[in-house]
This record gives sequence, C-alpha cells and structure tokens, in this order.
Amino acid sequence: MKYTLNDFSQMIDHTNLHADASFGDMVKLCNEAKQYHFKMVAINQAQTATCAKLLADSEVHTGAAVSFPLGQTTLRVKSFEVHDAIEKGADEIDYVVNLTAIKNGDFDYVKSEMQTLVQLCHDKGALCKVIFENCYLTKDEIRKLALFAKEVGPDFIKTSTGFGVGGATLEDVKLMKENCGDNVQVKAAGGIRNTDDFLAMIEAGADRIGTSSGVKIMDALNQRFEQDRVTYLELRANEKEAQKADVGTPDDHETEGEYDLWSDLYE
Repeated sequence: MKYTLNDFSQMIDHTNLHADASFGDMVKLCNEAKQYHFKMVAINQAQTATCAKLLADSEVHTGAAVSFPLGQTTLRVKSFEVHDAIEKGADEIDYVVNLTAIKNGDFDYVKSEMQTLVQLCHDKGALCKVIFENCYLTKDEIRKLALFAKEVGPDFIKTSTGFGVGGATLEDVKLMKENCGDNVQVKAAGGIRNTDDFLAMIEAGADRIGTSSGVKIMDALNQRFEQDRVTYLELRANEKEAQKADVGTPDDHETEGEYDLWSDLYE
C-alpha cells in the first residue's frame, strides 16, 4: 500500500499524558498538531476543554483518556468521565479496560463495559478506542478482547497506555488485527519513538499510532522523502500471521460466589 507524508501524519495521535503537563505544554502540543496535520491530540481528561478550544480552528481531533492509565474505576465512573469529556469538547475517547475483571475471568463484565462505553460514545458522535494494556495480558486474553471488539464495534482497539511495564509489540498488533475484524481498527501506542518503529507498526497492521515523538518521526520521514525524491512510500501489507501462543484459558473461578465477591469491587 502506498503512503504519502499526509497519510502518515494523519495516522498520528500526538500525545502528552504527563501528570505535570502545563497549559504551555498543551499550547505547544496543539500548535504542533495543527502544523503537522496530526489526526488527534491525546491528553488527560482534565485537559479536554483547553485543547478543544486551542484546536477549534482546525481539523485536529481532541482525544481524552478515560480511567487512565489503570482502568480501575467502575463503569459508572467511566461513563461519567466519557460524558464529561465529550461535553467539554472531546470527539475521541481512549478508555482502559478493567484489568481486574479480565484476570478474574469475568469476561461478561468486560464485554458489557465495552458495549456501554462504545454506545455512549457513538450516541454522542465520538470515536471510541479500547485500551487493552497488553503487557499485563496473555495472548489468549488479547485474542478474546479483540473478538469482543469484533462483535461490539468500537472504532479502535489499542495496545497500551504507555504507562505499563511494556508498550506496543509487532506480535500483539498482528494478533489484534487478525481477530478484530474488518470494521475495527488497531492503534499501536507505547514506546514508538522513531521512524523505523513507526513504519514497522503500520506494516504489522496498525491504523493509528499514539506517540509523543510525532514531530521527530515526521521530520525524519520528510527528510527521507526529499533525499529519495519520492512522493510516497510503499509498505507491505500484514501477510504474516502472528504466532498464536497456546497459553490456556484465563483463571476460571469455581463458584458463582467468587464472581459475586469480585464484582462488588468494580460494578
């Protein structure tokens, strides 16, 4: 597939999720996003109104992170965060799944949470991205979540927050892409800081890239285009299947009472 510089810039979610990010940092982030024609700025929910105003005269989207970075809030809290962020100007939402529910094997809850938040976003005209935080998941859990997404229909499934013990990997991107269906896209995020990693993630199947190094990546790509005197790069499609590890099934609780005990923690 052929990619122009504009195609690449439109695949980048320009990111600043630091806890100490100032108003000046947000101005810089938004100005860079407008200058480089990035698709979105990825920011903490508290920065939503600020960035929406700064981007009002542009086509750059405002993306709010919800239940970030741990995902350890109840569905009611996540729903409020989504509603509040969209009300303040967000048109894309990246929320973190409930990892406790996943590790308890309570996939009914995880699917129900996904259905609720995706519907809430879509009813309000916003895109919804589901962050898996793959570094804490088995390959089988990643596959299960991707299959849920295929059924539920979020706009994207996303590899990582960038705040866990690991970030995006090519293997995980391929695994997610192979199981989420044709109508759900994949966002790779976490540790993507140079052009080689950026292009490799796209070749593996990523449709959107979350990175704080977007300016550096685009400057390097622009230099490469000029040096090679080309107007596009042709990247290979994801032809290779990701290795499917036989990791068994998630922890199965033997009694309904155990589910009831844990569900009190996150419902």
